[in-house]
Amino acid sequence: MKALKQKFLENTGLSPYVWIVFYILPFYFIFQSSSTPQIIIGIIMIIGFFICYVLSFVSKGWLVYFGTSVQIGISAAMGLLFGYIYFFLFLAFFTGNLKNKVAFIVLYIILLISTFSTIYYGLVTTHYRVLITQLPFVVLSVIAVILLPVNTYNKNKEEELQGKLNDANKRISELVKLEERQRISRDLHDTLGQKLSLIGLKSDLASKLINKDPMQARIEMKDVHKTARIALKEVRQMVTQMRGTKLEDEIFRVKQILKAAEIEFILQGNPKLTNTSLIAENVVSMCIKEAVTNVVKHSNAANCSVVIEPRQNELVVRVIDDGVGMGNSLKNMSGNGLQGMRERLEFVNGSLEVVSNLGTTVTIKVPNVFNQMKEGEGEG
Repeated sequence: MKALKQKFLENTGLSPYVWIVFYILPFYFIFQSSSTPQIIIGIIMIIGFFICYVLSFVSKGWLVYFGTSVQIGISAAMGLLFGYIYFFLFLAFFTGNLKNKVAFIVLYIILLISTFSTIYYGLVTTHYRVLITQLPFVVLSVIAVILLPVNTYNKNKEEELQGKLNDANKRISELVKLEERQRISRDLHDTLGQKLSLIGLKSDLASKLINKDPMQARIEMKDVHKTARIALKEVRQMVTQMRGTKLEDEIFRVKQILKAAEIEFILQGNPKLTNTSLIAENVVSMCIKEAVTNVVKHSNAANCSVVIEPRQNELVVRVIDDGVGMGNSLKNMSGNGLQGMRERLEFVNGSLEVVSNLGTTVTIKVPNVFNQMKEGEGEG
């Protein structure tokens, strides 16, 4: 029953309970008849239409078209016998949800012909008064029968194309990641492979010469040291050039997210970093995104500040909100994506601190690797 209800919602946009209310209306028309046989026939047709309509959503193949044909016949009969033409609205909804283009066009044409023919026949026969008294509703129904199938069909096609586009984008994203991994693999091989082999050969040679020719062994070890430093420098350059999310770009996205959530955004500090590696900047950007997402989802805050404090040896970023806080439970402190943030920061030797009292302050710290590199090189 739950699956059937979901099916109705997906295909018609209305709850099945709303349709049931619409099914009450034709009984008013059939009970206007003074003929008992006509009333019985009318009740049978309403029940038959209801059964066929429901089965049309769960059936496949020729059963769908057979059920739709029966519904069109019942709709025309209801219009001819009782002046009730509103079953055609149900068929308009259903026709628009057909995925096969040829079937949609054929049934749409049949629906238009049967609708106009039934209304025309009703206007020139005994149901003239009934239709005239309901003329505004009849006109609206005709417009709906014309527009609803086309609008619904186009909407479904658009959603289908959007779904395919999303799948294609995901596939492209995966291919880009795969290509990036392969590029990094090639760069590492080209950068380190040859030099590590050279270091290994010279180290073996130095170990053999250490007793026979100590002077030559020292020369070989100096070459090993020099080669190692060159390899380290090349690796650092490669890491620096790796693509990642810039803090400046992430701040712009954060601003848009908070604006959509109607939370005032305050930025303190310059998001353009000079002494932070791209990997660390990428990690900080992801952590800020996660922290702001938590603010939007859980804080009920009116204001959110991002404070950027570049220091000599580290970068400190604080995300501060004036919301309800997170409480003191360990569950809250380890949840809401905080564990993932800690793991990312540990990868770049960073740290995370969360203080929650009147609002919440998330403090992110990462070392300035560039400065550490320079200091290390100076010592050598």
